[in-house]
Amino acid sequence: MSRSQPLSPTQDVGHEVYFQYHILHDRPGLLGDVASLLGMLGFNILQLGSVSEHGRGFLLRTRRPERVEVLRAMADAMEDVELTALREPSLRDRIALRHGVFIERSDTEARTYRFVRDELGVLVDFLGEMFKKPGRQIVGFRGQPRVGKTESIVAASVYANRRWLFVSSTLLKQTMLRELPDYDTDATRYVYLIDGAVTTLRGDERHLALVDEVLGYPAPVVIEHPDIFVKRSHYQWDVFDFIVELRRSPDEVIQYDLYERQASQWQGE
Repeated sequence: MSRSQPLSPTQDVGHEVYFQYHILHDRPGLLGDVASLLGMLGFNILQLGSVSEHGRGFLLRTRRPERVEVLRAMADAMEDVELTALREPSLRDRIALRHGVFIERSDTEARTYRFVRDELGVLVDFLGEMFKKPGRQIVGFRGQPRVGKTESIVAASVYANRRWLFVSSTLLKQTMLRELPDYDTDATRYVYLIDGAVTTLRGDERHLALVDEVLGYPAPVVIEHPDIFVKRSHYQWDVFDFIVELRRSPDEVIQYDLYERQASQWQGE
């Protein structure tokens, strides 16, 4: 008997779709009716879950992409639900299915994602999936001191099976590298952490040159306190691929005035 061969990249494994609806009238058997409709149209349910109090999300797969529009028409005709999403699944969709909550996005800043401490697991998954992607990514990370920024970055690095390196930091002790360690020559294996305040307020010429070098690496780089970094360096906001905000509570205001005054004292040390 011949041994089965793994699927090659060119073999058809189906088309994935994210399907989400809002429940207008919750009644017994509603989920079963929706599942039966999906099966009748040839969709396999890979994952399903509650993504809000009245929202249900499905990760589907089909070998007949033309059926997506048929599903849209039939869902629009249902009286008990309102179709809210039918699209190619994004990372945000997949994490919502995994954790039962959608990552909040800023209304005023594009590519800005908001979290609170109760959602650290969601944050670690989100960053970890981003860190898995190959190539250069620069992430700005806002948050008050000791809210959990560095810890979540380290946890996400572990999730992504990457090492991490503090280029500048105040965790445990103040760190400010002027050259990278020579024990590993593969720069792409790391997530690089930069404290934007330490770098811009205390960094000398050699440290700043290293930061410029690191920001060009094809690897993830996370800059804490991005507002201070942009304010006091030659970099602009377009250097960031996206911004993450972490708060203790949804209404916490992220302020840098006190931290910046404290950090400015390092210049005289």
